[in-house]
Amino acid sequence: MKPSIRAYLGLLVLGGCFVALSLHTFAQELSKRLILKDGSFQLVTKWEVHGDRVRYLSAERNEWEELPDSLVDWPATDKYAKDRAAGVPTPEAAELDKEMEAERQAEEAKNPQVAPGLRLPEDGGVFLLDSFQSQPQLVMMQQTSGELNRNRKGNILHAAINPIASSKQTIELEGLHATVQAHATLPSIYIRLDPEQALDAASGPSPASQTTQPQQPQQPELPFDRFHIIRAQSKHDKRIVGDIKINPLGKTSQEQNLIITASQRLTGGWIKLTPSVALQPGEYAVVEILGKEGMNTYVWDFGVNPDAPANGFALKPVVTPAPQPDQSKGLQTQRP
Repeated sequence: MKPSIRAYLGLLVLGGCFVALSLHTFAQELSKRLILKDGSFQLVTKWEVHGDRVRYLSAERNEWEELPDSLVDWPATDKYAKDRAAGVPTPEAAELDKEMEAERQAEEAKNPQVAPGLRLPEDGGVFLLDSFQSQPQLVMMQQTSGELNRNRKGNILHAAINPIASSKQTIELEGLHATVQAHATLPSIYIRLDPEQALDAASGPSPASQTTQPQQPQQPELPFDRFHIIRAQSKHDKRIVGDIKINPLGKTSQEQNLIITASQRLTGGWIKLTPSVALQPGEYAVVEILGKEGMNTYVWDFGVNPDAPANGFALKPVVTPAPQPDQSKGLQTQRP
């Protein structure tokens, strides 16, 4: 019997604590503010004025306390009571709304809006803005490694005919068509890469990388207009995105079928790449070209085909439902 009695008493104590806590929380919800002239305030359930003293019941401590009447800002106290009765947000709530709005604007600046209800993702990457069945869509583009075809057979034959002629190599992609197919003939492409990743992909291994480097080398700033769109040439089961020519003295040069494009800096580190003219149906790629180093053989390939099926995993606009009229207006209840 004793354990049962102890358990019963424990439940009574726990229940009493719960009731006390509930009453304390309820008292704070029903509390008023006694605003002081220094800008601070006391949460109170009620107060009484006795001469030059104000006696109030603290909603936090549930005890009667006193302070001089001269310390109370009565106009501010009355205004707060009227605003609360009218449902006007408290200054703290207004400040919180202001902070949340500032954070929202900062996030939007990092992720520009490219169409109504469609924003670039915060993780970055390379995305093609397409239009499928009159709906704007963002399609992520994957980076593909171009293979260097040294064309040994053709170069040997060409050298036999003309021993001092230049040799030619091609940068090729597997397959006749890219996975991503744009339905719009004037697609925009948005690019945001991690700076270190972009440098590694652009420069590749070099003799300098084999020597001792400082622990935190200063990375050079890459030009934002280094990205271009090229037209790929389909040949057999490959797509040729560039030619490399090597003259008899060993000097190399690259050739690409470049499309005239415009580059634009956006907020959040994004770069917008737009072709100046409509693209003809065919295969294309976004390439990175860095001056004398030439073209990075890692490219982002895509095609243009208005009749292609829908791209998988496309980001679509998020439609925010219109706010519904508040049916409860006019049904005001009395507030404490």
